[in-house]
Amino acid sequence: MEFTESIQQKVGARSVTQKVLVLLIFPGFLSTVGNAQQSPISMAVETSAGAQAQTQTPPSPPVDLDDLVGQALKKNPGVQSALRQVEALRHRVPQAKTLPDPKAAVGWMGNIKPFSVQHLDPSSYRGISAMQDIPFPGKLKLQGEIADREAEAAWWDYEAARRKVVSDVKEAYYDYFYYWKALEITKKDKDLLQKLSSIAEARYRVGKGVQQDVLKSQVEISLLDQRLTVLEQQEKTAQARLNTLLFRDPETPLAPPEKFVPAKLDHSLDELYTLARGQDTGLQREQRVIERDQYAVNLARKHYRPDFTVAYMYQQRPDLMDMHGFTVTANIPIFYRTKQRELVKEAKAQLEATQLNKENRQTELFFAVKAEYLEAKSSEDLMKLYSQAVVPQSSLTLESSMASYEVGTVDFLTILENFTTVLDYEVNYYRELSNYQMALARLEPLVGVELTK
Repeated sequence: MEFTESIQQKVGARSVTQKVLVLLIFPGFLSTVGNAQQSPISMAVETSAGAQAQTQTPPSPPVDLDDLVGQALKKNPGVQSALRQVEALRHRVPQAKTLPDPKAAVGWMGNIKPFSVQHLDPSSYRGISAMQDIPFPGKLKLQGEIADREAEAAWWDYEAARRKVVSDVKEAYYDYFYYWKALEITKKDKDLLQKLSSIAEARYRVGKGVQQDVLKSQVEISLLDQRLTVLEQQEKTAQARLNTLLFRDPETPLAPPEKFVPAKLDHSLDELYTLARGQDTGLQREQRVIERDQYAVNLARKHYRPDFTVAYMYQQRPDLMDMHGFTVTANIPIFYRTKQRELVKEAKAQLEATQLNKENRQTELFFAVKAEYLEAKSSEDLMKLYSQAVVPQSSLTLESSMASYEVGTVDFLTILENFTTVLDYEVNYYRELSNYQMALARLEPLVGVELTK
């Protein structure tokens, strides 16, 4: 149920339309203008209603938030780039676990002519050889684990980019929703204020009002015009931001936003902390990097062990028997003090740095969660205050003052003041509704759970 509908129920469905408001609240005044002829206010209301009925066009379908999110994810190059990076790094995993390519060689000795030999010369030969490098056992497995963790970290980078786009689109949508509603309310209230100004002018003409009322009402209408100008500019900015996130022309027109019911924040702050600890993309990425660096430390220690090269050689000699040969070669890490030892120290320092990064991310994460949670709860409390107390009470005050104005016990300035109060509070309600949904949208990428529905 919309906020305005709930307010109408609370105040007895008053002010359903401008015409009903004028006719119901000022019946005595309409009779004072003239019994024999129709009231000019009534004629103005009916004429306005008729004109609206003639010029009314079928409304455009509302903007669906889920469709906007889907379009943004499909078109956003940052998200697509991060996804391709994940795919590229996953292709690196089998490469890292595979032996180096074997090497093959052909050669001859004797004549300069290829593959020719010198007869009766035992040193002359032609032959082939093959070699295979074999890392010390365990190195290939560790290299594969490192590559796998890098791919996992890249996946969480992709997830972070995806969540950010979703959050940004939702935030821009709710911002657009607020300005659209603020414009709708302000235009409606300006029309109503113009009717009140006509009433003040009619009362002044028949000697039941003062000119000050008419002038003050005109000033208030001008102030509403000023507010409308600012709101229209802000609504265009919100539309441009939303279009930019969808990679569309900023001038692309947008239909009115879809109606929605405020989401329920059923999670406590401790529950949100738990969700964030397990689902935050930054923490998950840092955890994968920590695992990668732990494997890197183990691999650095493996470099104290030698790698091997196995080779086979076949030689064909003139007038002599063919020869076969095998060799096994191993590197000797005699410079371990300045090479392997320093490599291990480097890997350990990198691991410590990554662990500290994770701790720092967790501290920042909990602060961000609490800040957005407090903002959401504050906006939720203000929404309830506006919808259940402030707006209904101020609406009743306005209607009471209008009834009192009819019998001359309240001046017109009091009506205008009460009118402005109702307008401000109703607009403020939608501002807080938008802020509430926006805070939930900013919480979603931190906790990995959809909260805005």
